Amino acid sequence: MEIGAYSHKGKVREINEDAYYISKGDLNLFIVADGMGGHNAGEVASNIAINSIKEFMEIHIDQFLDKDEEKVCEFLKKATFEANKNIFKKAISEKECQGMGTTLTVVLILSKVYIAHVGDSRAYLIHNNNISQITQDHSLVAELLRNGSITENEAKIHPQRNMITRALGTEENIIIDIYTLDFNSDDIIFLCTDGLSNLIETDEIKRTLIDCDNMQHACVHLVELANERGGYDNITVIAIKNRYKEESR
Repeated sequence: MEIGAYSHKGKVREINEDAYYISKGDLNLFIVADGMGGHNAGEVASNIAINSIKEFMEIHIDQFLDKDEEKVCEFLKKATFEANKNIFKKAISEKECQGMGTTLTVVLILSKVYIAHVGDSRAYLIHNNNISQITQDHSLVAELLRNGSITENEAKIHPQRNMITRALGTEENIIIDIYTLDFNSDDIIFLCTDGLSNLIETDEIKRTLIDCDNMQHACVHLVELANERGGYDNITVIAIKNRYKEESR
């Protein structure tokens, strides 16, 4: 696999409350998180999420490798529940962290791709030169769009377009979306926070990733383009290209 990643605080925010993780070694684990909360607590939440998932996976790796699809999905849910518990516990125990939370999109690549998702960060798949959004945004605007209350053009300028309806760490219990998909030769999985998706069209993402022969260069270009268009939020991206099918696990 070829991997690219880039994170930038953007042109408006003072700090970067996004976080991302790319595993090393045999564990093909990729995470993006977009934190929220006062007094920079968003940065705390996104980092707790990533560290919790990473540590849970590393400790329990033998419990999900070479297991069937249903068991891997259940394991990924357990890891995400653990992250939610750790963020919520800190949020209610420390005044400066009250109300903090984070989006979370986790990709685990074994014989298939497994995705755990909460919030409005996104996972896309490019297959046969077509791009599809795998995850569903947990946001007010996305819900209005899905039920036909607003149009896509209205969604882009809606005053509450940054309001998310589901986040990790804001409640003791959380609903987690789980997805599984095949990962074929030359397929690309692309993860991003809304700092990118709010400013870059889906077709632009596709063209950049397909036309650029280097995933790192593609990631940097997309983030720079979002900054050129205002950089109103933190921006984080990860691109994973399956160069050869036999490399996927």
